[in-house]
Amino acid sequence: MTDETRQAAIDAHIQKDAFARFLGASVTIVAPGHSRVALTVTEQMTNFHGMTHGGLVFALGDLAFAAASNSRGQVAVALNVNICFLNPSKEGDHLVAEAKECHLGGRTGLYEITVVEEETGTLIARSQDLVYRKKAWFVTPDDAL
Repeated sequence: MTDETRQAAIDAHIQKDAFARFLGASVTIVAPGHSRVALTVTEQMTNFHGMTHGGLVFALGDLAFAAASNSRGQVAVALNVNICFLNPSKEGDHLVAEAKECHLGGRTGLYEITVVEEETGTLIARSQDLVYRKKAWFVTPDDAL
């Protein structure tokens, strides 16, 4: 399998995320150790103050974290997420979460995730996320066969 074919298979697997579809989020980048996920905030995603619910902001960052940490085809699951909510957003805002790998260890990986409002560039949240890589693969690399 070529690198391009393998990456396409990984991307296709990640695109099947039912929760992302439920939220109306789109995974726009999946590359080794990197991802970007975006969505537009709807009224149903706001809290009683009219601001985007913190759970939605967390979920968007978590979708980016999942895509980036699984971007090599190896099954990875979250161990810890530490998030800071920095600015509010509101209905109609277009939020973009970007995950970047900071450290790739044997079984663990560390990621930095930012959530910004696309039009203004306002930083909505930032998190540091730790992942555990299982011995299982959903797209096996040629050298693991």
